[in-house]
Amino acid sequence: MPPMDERDLAQRYDLPTAAAWILGHAQRTGVPALPDDLGGKLAGECTQEEILRIVAAGWEASLKLYPFKSGTQSLQRVRRVIGFLRSVPFETMLDVGSGRGVFLIPFMKEFPWVRVTALDLLPRRVDFLNELSSGGFTQLRAERGDVCSRPFPERSFDIVTLLEVLEHIPDVGKAVEAAVRMAKRYVVVTVPSKPDDNPEHIHLLTKDRLAGLFGMAGCEKLHFDGVEGHLFMVAAVGQ
Repeated sequence: MPPMDERDLAQRYDLPTAAAWILGHAQRTGVPALPDDLGGKLAGECTQEEILRIVAAGWEASLKLYPFKSGTQSLQRVRRVIGFLRSVPFETMLDVGSGRGVFLIPFMKEFPWVRVTALDLLPRRVDFLNELSSGGFTQLRAERGDVCSRPFPERSFDIVTLLEVLEHIPDVGKAVEAAVRMAKRYVVVTVPSKPDDNPEHIHLLTKDRLAGLFGMAGCEKLHFDGVEGHLFMVAAVGQ
C-alpha cells in the first residue's frame, strides 16, 4: 500500500491504540518488520514521532486498521455501560464475546487499572486482543472459550459483561447462570430490544425474559434501561 501522509494518519486513526496493536502483531507475526529501536517497545513508551512511524509501517504493510478509526463517538450503549461502571468500585472484569473491542478498547482507555479477561470463541479475535495486550494494553489477557462451559471458578471477577452476546447463544439460560456464578458483584448486559434481520440473532430477549433468566440464576435485584434500540440491564449478584 502506498505511504500515507502523517497528518492524514493522525486524522484517520486513534494512533496510540493502533500502534499498540501493530507492535503486538509484529511481535507475533513479524509483520510489519519494525526496526530494532521500535520492535521491543510498548506503545506507552513511544514518542509521538515513533507512534507515527509504527502506524505508517502498519499502513504500508496493508494491515487492517479499521478497528482504530477516529472521528466517531462511542456507541450510546457503550457509553451507558461505561457510565454505570464509573459508579462502582471494581478491580477485575470478564468481558464475554469481546470481538474486535468495540466496548473493550474505550473501556481499557478509561479504566487502565482494571485487570480484564476477554473471552471469545473465535481464534482470530483472541489473537487480535492478545496483540493489543502485548503492544501496550498490558492489563488485558484474552482466552478462547465458551461462557456456557463456565471456564473460570466461581466469583472470579468483580464484574462480568455480556454485551451484544446473549442473543447469539443457543442455551442462553446456561450462559446467564455461568456469568452469575463467575461474578462477585454485577453482571452487565446489553441486547437488541427489537427484531432485526441479523441471522445470527436467535433470541429476542425482552425485559421479562431477562428477568426470568436471571431470577432462575439467583439474581432478583435488576436494573433496566433502554438505549437507542437496545436493552441495558445490571444484575446485582448476591445482593
